[in-house]
Amino acid sequence: MPHHRPARASYDTVIIGGAVIGASVAWHLATSPHYSGSILVIERDPSFARASTALSSSSIRVQFSHPTNVAMSLHAGQVIADWPETMGTPTDRPSLGYHPGGYLFLAATTQQEATLRANHAVQRAAGADVSLWSRDELAAAFPHLNTDDIRLASYGNSGEGWFDSAMMMQGYRARARDAGAELLTGEVTALTRAGSRITHVTLASGETIAAGAVVNASGPRAALTAQMAGLHVPVEPRKRTSFVFDCAASPEGSATVNAGRLPLMIDPSGIYVRPEGRYFLTGCAPPLDTAVDFEDFEPRHEDFENIIWPVLAARSPAFEALKVVNAWAGHYAMNTLDHNLVVGPSPEVENFFFANGFSGHGLQQAPAVGRGLAELIALGRYATLDLSAMGYARIAAARPALETEVI
Repeated sequence: MPHHRPARASYDTVIIGGAVIGASVAWHLATSPHYSGSILVIERDPSFARASTALSSSSIRVQFSHPTNVAMSLHAGQVIADWPETMGTPTDRPSLGYHPGGYLFLAATTQQEATLRANHAVQRAAGADVSLWSRDELAAAFPHLNTDDIRLASYGNSGEGWFDSAMMMQGYRARARDAGAELLTGEVTALTRAGSRITHVTLASGETIAAGAVVNASGPRAALTAQMAGLHVPVEPRKRTSFVFDCAASPEGSATVNAGRLPLMIDPSGIYVRPEGRYFLTGCAPPLDTAVDFEDFEPRHEDFENIIWPVLAARSPAFEALKVVNAWAGHYAMNTLDHNLVVGPSPEVENFFFANGFSGHGLQQAPAVGRGLAELIALGRYATLDLSAMGYARIAAARPALETEVI
């Protein structure tokens, strides 16, 4: 179990936030042959009951519009495949329960079609296995879908699906601790800055810890942590409600792709739906997508009746008779500039590192970001995948690195 007092007064790296992003950074750093320093991970709520990781829909896709995002997901796919061997022990071979379901994007307008085609070129150039389907090909693959309005579809043949988010997070945490990282339950309330460096981290308990490097892995609270360092990052909590429903006439038997299983389908409206065991999982962005209170986790039940159900019923007769069996709300750590992560060092504070603003993509990007930040801290540079396009420079210049495929 994480202890409640730091074991020492000084750490070479302090990571603020212990969910999947912070845990990935800790594990990659603790197991790096180029790093021998001490590591402290501070987490305010070790139950993770309201962590974005725990409340995520736990999916991975390669269908992005930015090549760095595609590359990060390709890396994560390999990490998931290798997880039992990489994170296992002689007596334990953990599985992330990966379901290779694929993503299916539908385009109904000329603009949506143009976007899918442009994104497909980026994805293929990055090595992703994605196909474009005509309306007839889509109808042949999923006969129950109403395709009259569809101009084009994009389907991920491999590297896309869903998995156990908690297992990934807890695996990184457990193996990071095994490798020497320390996990501390506490809340950071202040950072001491001297010129261009953070020197100390202060906890709500009043304890002060000297820090060689500080990683902001604070999820939706990233802006609060940055403010403590006198910095700004445009990240705010945006609420997303997930609904699990049962349907009287399951469409599973009328699909010919992927052994009869539906993929994660993104309707032209932006509403998504995918299988979840014997049920289905669905959700959408709320009509007014504004910042919410850090403690606001009340599901928007009205969104299912008013927005989601009519769209699903129009898309497939199988979705006409539905019953919601569960609903919960989680928070996206939304980067309001461009819906993309911010990763890497601060240009103002040389030992402060961002790992923020994942905008709903954090779980699938955690392996690449953890590896990248570990390389920056240990080597002073990216050694494998260059994440510099997602660095803070674009934030400072208000120059978006836009991601068009945001769900």
